[in-house]
Amino acid sequence: MDSFWGAFSGALGLVIALDPDLMEIIGLSMRVTLTAVFLACLIGLPLGAAVGTFKFPGRALVAVILNALMGLPPVVVGLLVYLVLSASGPLGPLRLLYTPTAMIIAQMVLVTPIVAALTRQVIEDLNREYAEQFASLGVGAFDRLTAMLWDARYSLLTVALAGFGRAVAEVGAVIIVGGNINHVTRVMTTTIALETSKGNLQLALALGVILLMIAFAVNAGVMALRASAARAAYA
Repeated sequence: MDSFWGAFSGALGLVIALDPDLMEIIGLSMRVTLTAVFLACLIGLPLGAAVGTFKFPGRALVAVILNALMGLPPVVVGLLVYLVLSASGPLGPLRLLYTPTAMIIAQMVLVTPIVAALTRQVIEDLNREYAEQFASLGVGAFDRLTAMLWDARYSLLTVALAGFGRAVAEVGAVIIVGGNINHVTRVMTTTIALETSKGNLQLALALGVILLMIAFAVNAGVMALRASAARAAYA
């Protein structure tokens, strides 16, 4: 028990003192995660909106694939990205393996299906609700899609936060393609795994506290957005 409280107090000391190594790891984690989520939204939001709005052959199959890809095993994604970026892979000459860029790619691959699938569901529900009104007004396809994206902005921000929560907690894929190299590719989740195995519980607990704080912040943001959406709907 004493060792636990000693490690916990040491972890709080690192957080309060803004330990440089701790701040470096947190900064890299946020940079990698935010970049991956931004790129995933650039791809996933339009893709999901298009699938949820337009009717085309194979639409149901695309929806099933997007839903299935939400459960991609992180280690499988890490392996596939590793093979693509390795020296013998198609992108080997770019030398991206064991860099933050490789971790961004892996997280983007994991998050994009989540963003696309959730966006498709949101937009499809809105399209079904507004279909008759759009038809009676003669609204074109582009204007219809734009209107629904704006109307669903709170829900889509929630989708982005869900993607962020998935990415920031990722460990399997990023440790494969990043290598967990000190001062280069060491992020919060991989550092927690490494430092715990080494017995350095202070740093591991400090990063765990930060991750929990981020998780609470993300959930609070989701709840606030839902409350704002509800108020806007009845305004």
